[in-house]
Amino acid sequence: METNKPETSEDVKKDQVAVETGSSRREFIEKSGKVAAGVGVAALLGNLGNWALTYTAYAAEPIKVGVLHSLSGTMAISEVSIKDICEMAFEEINAKGGVMGRPIQAVVEDPASNWDLFAEKAKKLLLQDKVSVVFGCWTSVSRKSVLPVFEKNNGLLFYPVQYEGEECSRNVIYTGAAVNQQATPAVDYHLGKEGGAKKKFYLVGSDYVYPRTTNKIVRAMLLAKGISPKNIMEEYTPFHHQDYQTIIAKIKRFGAGGDACVINTINGDSNVPFFKELANAGVSADECPVNSFSVAEDELRGLDTKNLVGHLACWNYFQSVTNPENKGFVARFKDFCKKKNLPDAPRRVVDDPMFWGYIGVYTWKMAAEKANSFKVDDVLRALPGLKVPTPDQGIIVDRKNHHTAKPVYIGKIRADGQFDIVSQSAGLVDPLPWSEYTYPERDCDWSHGGKGSFDVMGGERIWLEPKAVPIET
Repeated sequence: METNKPETSEDVKKDQVAVETGSSRREFIEKSGKVAAGVGVAALLGNLGNWALTYTAYAAEPIKVGVLHSLSGTMAISEVSIKDICEMAFEEINAKGGVMGRPIQAVVEDPASNWDLFAEKAKKLLLQDKVSVVFGCWTSVSRKSVLPVFEKNNGLLFYPVQYEGEECSRNVIYTGAAVNQQATPAVDYHLGKEGGAKKKFYLVGSDYVYPRTTNKIVRAMLLAKGISPKNIMEEYTPFHHQDYQTIIAKIKRFGAGGDACVINTINGDSNVPFFKELANAGVSADECPVNSFSVAEDELRGLDTKNLVGHLACWNYFQSVTNPENKGFVARFKDFCKKKNLPDAPRRVVDDPMFWGYIGVYTWKMAAEKANSFKVDDVLRALPGLKVPTPDQGIIVDRKNHHTAKPVYIGKIRADGQFDIVSQSAGLVDPLPWSEYTYPERDCDWSHGGKGSFDVMGGERIWLEPKAVPIET
């Protein structure tokens, strides 16, 4: 796996201290004055003064943020939990004084797995509710549906899910994985001895932009690595597809020789019948391992996992990451679910998209505080190079392309629905929005007057959108 120079969580924590210390001197002076004034009032007015102090602490005007995740429909199986963990982050931040002294007020919208409704709800959040930022979307079709709304109205979207790349919007921060942080490392694993030195690849996915574009890149990569075209199969099913008997029969025949694997980009509740049929057909991980890019701990809660042991997933976080910070993080989420009486609270888990939804909230908070502003352009200027502590290794916001450097993990499913990590990157993997296998001369740069994605021709940058408004001038 390609990595940048390894960063440790201590490096990231030091940077956080530097950011908070350097950017909050004015806040410290202002808050000190408020506390002193409050103490004087309390001393003079007794109980009334105590009430005044409490009121002062919560009297700041709330800062509105949007949450745009499907709470119903085919994608609810994955998106409800991201909404839940974002709300935990808001509660934690508010308990510690909010963002620059202002409590977060969340405006939650349910686009109901309807891609057109995503755009309508995004427009409402930006123009009617006037939120400062939106945390949302799962599928790439939902993201592409809202993209014109955010770009036209200069809104800010934090997108928490792995995706196909080939995009680098001025108005989106991609905290989920680019293709080189999930798909291509997973394929590399299966090509290598550690992953079985596979010679045949069955690519199965939902029929929309993320699986098709990801598999276009995977196919180009496999061909470049010497895999014969006849040993690459590709098949797609609609959202909410339920009958996988025929496809699983094909996979069973395809993998009978033991030299094949499946790359799974099925999204939403269709993964439930896919894996149930896989188990019914007796397709074991030893015979033909399935490596999934949209199945994690949260989806596995709804499955009988004892027959899925040994199948894999590639992510940038697993709940089974072992360190005290992650253990505490998982425990806090479980406690939050119980306190809020959320459905299935005792069995709730944390997975990768949830993790990046949560980290996205804190990334925005850090950038707003660094900028001392909630304005979109100010926050965008504060984000490049930001080191964000996490319950894992920490991440770094790329200085040019609005994506984040992060670790890569490959895990095997356990009987309890968790994952044993069997492979991981040496450090944080730098994001590449445009794949070297399909667009070797294309890149993205929003720094120093850059206008996003560009091609290189004759040593010159040719901007894909020459009329784009730079963030930095």
